[in-house]
Amino acid sequence: MTPPPLDAVAPADQEVDRTALRARAEVALRALVGRDDAELREDQWLAVEALVADRRRALVVQRTGWGKSAVYFVATALLRAGAAGRRPSGPTVIISPLLALMRNQVAAAARAGIRAETINSANVTDWDGVHARVAAGEVDVLLVSPERLNNPGFRDEVLPRLAADAGLVVVDEAHCISDWGHDFRPDYRRIRTLLADLPDGIPVLATTATANARVTADVAEQLAVTGHRADGTPGSGLEDVLVLRGTLDRESLHLSVALLPDTSAQLAWLAHNLPRIDGSGIVYCLTVAAAQQVTEHLRGVGLDVRAYTGQTDPAEREVAEADLLANRVKALVATSALGMGFDKGDLAFVVHLGAPPSPIAYYQQVGRAGRATARAEVVLLPGREDHAIWDYFASMAFPPQAEVRAAIAALDTHGTLSTAALETHVSLRRNRLELMLKVLDVDGAVHRVKGGWQSTGEAWQYDTDRYERVAAARQAEQQAMVDYVRGDGCRMAFLRHALDDPELEGPGGDTWLCGRCDRCGGASAGAVPDASEVTAARERLAVPGLEVTTRSMWPSGMATLGVDLRGRIAADESASTGRAVARLDGIGWGGLLRDLFTPTTAHVAPVDELPVALRQPVLDVLAAWNPMPAPAGVVMVESATRPGLVRHLAEGVARQLGVPVVGSVRPAAGSAPGRHDVNSAQRLAGVTQRLELDLSPAAAAGLPGRSVVLVDDRTDSGWTLTVAARLLRGAGASAVHPFVLGVG
Repeated sequence: MTPPPLDAVAPADQEVDRTALRARAEVALRALVGRDDAELREDQWLAVEALVADRRRALVVQRTGWGKSAVYFVATALLRAGAAGRRPSGPTVIISPLLALMRNQVAAAARAGIRAETINSANVTDWDGVHARVAAGEVDVLLVSPERLNNPGFRDEVLPRLAADAGLVVVDEAHCISDWGHDFRPDYRRIRTLLADLPDGIPVLATTATANARVTADVAEQLAVTGHRADGTPGSGLEDVLVLRGTLDRESLHLSVALLPDTSAQLAWLAHNLPRIDGSGIVYCLTVAAAQQVTEHLRGVGLDVRAYTGQTDPAEREVAEADLLANRVKALVATSALGMGFDKGDLAFVVHLGAPPSPIAYYQQVGRAGRATARAEVVLLPGREDHAIWDYFASMAFPPQAEVRAAIAALDTHGTLSTAALETHVSLRRNRLELMLKVLDVDGAVHRVKGGWQSTGEAWQYDTDRYERVAAARQAEQQAMVDYVRGDGCRMAFLRHALDDPELEGPGGDTWLCGRCDRCGGASAGAVPDASEVTAARERLAVPGLEVTTRSMWPSGMATLGVDLRGRIAADESASTGRAVARLDGIGWGGLLRDLFTPTTAHVAPVDELPVALRQPVLDVLAAWNPMPAPAGVVMVESATRPGLVRHLAEGVARQLGVPVVGSVRPAAGSAPGRHDVNSAQRLAGVTQRLELDLSPAAAAGLPGRSVVLVDDRTDSGWTLTVAARLLRGAGASAVHPFVLGVG
């Protein structure tokens, strides 16, 4: 067993003066918070003491606003200064999941005179300079995104030096380590390997605000010391990890639920109630499309709000965060991209338009509010489409064994493959494939290298039982969220019980009442909008129409699938910008379209005509559209599942435009319906091998030099419209204008 470094260990006969150490810790705390009367909470001190004096590993599970970041910044100040009889330590490495969180942490560190730097996707051009400053000892804290841990250059060249020289390693939002957590991330699982490889004597801190007992136990197990402690004595495993859990009750939060009949009523509720709440806050939505539409709607009624999603440009995100911090906007309308770590102590409200899939995820997001105020309004507006959205995200779970084995076999056979090239060997969509590869990388079955992925050749076992247990846990969490909405008990007691709050009184918390929620009489879910407000919202929401674009590049490696397509799609083979009624994951018309396209609807009764409720929106979109050059005819994409619907839609479009239906793009005789639940390359291969142009001799003769409208019921990957447009352009069409009901 390798002995610990001499400069990392206090002499055995030297007793650490813990009273003096605590005094120094509170000096550091006062510098951090800017208050001369600040004192460490008892659990904060216990964590600092374990890290600095004993060089232990600790897990701190405490509610948002408790002061978890103070623990690692105070510990950093002490370790860098050489406290507890040791030489000054190297920099603290903080693994932090979100850019918003990193920016807040850098600002907090600067207030205490702690020099902090970040390495993340938004500052790639600064990486060399950051590495140089770390090597020169000019950085006290280095914040690293978990995704960097598997960047080949960073993982193989930079990380070993950081791990060897680190004074403290911090895993922020540590529930992400656990596949039982509400926000599991494969890149976080790599941290377990990192911790196992740390030199002895480097303390480790993991923090989170949202972990139930199962997640807490899982994370603590992954933190367990397996080597020996800084004083040279053998580590004793799980019992050597200090776990500090506190109450989850937040006295400022006033929880309520507003059950409203539809999206129009929800938007009217927002427009009516948000201006009546003093201060600014966050409106959470479940999808990017919903966040964008809600933003447009609220801005249209005069509220100064900004959208904040995973698709928002990083620079725009930073501006939006600053505007909310300074109360220059009423709200950010956000997805979970604005989840962990955003620090605004006076956030006055958090409203959810749609319920998150678990009480744990919900508590994590509402915990942003009321950290430094006496009262914050927390309102949930559940939607009828919540279950469908939960089911979609659940469909992104770990793939079936056959798909996993196919990916490993392709790497075994072909060597290094990029993700795009690997798509030609498996049917998984890109985001699900990438998630699977990250898990396999952590499990040791594949390895990420420059240029793609390699098989390690190591034996790998598909853990069916584990994946089934995780799926069952997710279902239970969804049901718990339904119970939160429908239950008649205290809202805060319910959340505390769901997160296994150790200080909750009574079995299930049924003897404890917060006195602040809508069930306890301390809150209401705001004013119910009147009929005129709902009508106005419905009219604004009823404006249909969005642009539709087809693909611009063929996927790489298509020759592997027998398709001779590569590079950029030529301009003379492309479609023009088209139109759709709405996105399926959006609000308003999206709900009707989801109902139309759900498999149960299609199986219960054939859809032979366009539903009456969607006919006027189609006419409105067509009336507002001016495709140029003007179309001379309509071509429909024949459907194997909804043939009557597509024909009825195409005929209606043709009548409105005053042109004939001149033909179709149809499946070749004997071909099976194409799969939609596959990746881009597989979808394109299926479409190109299946579709053919069907025009009468007269229509074919008259097509060259003329424009057509291409009608389909929906578009998802975009490959059907892209290939159909290529067929029509190849037959002489001067332009192809796509028109569909739904996108997504």
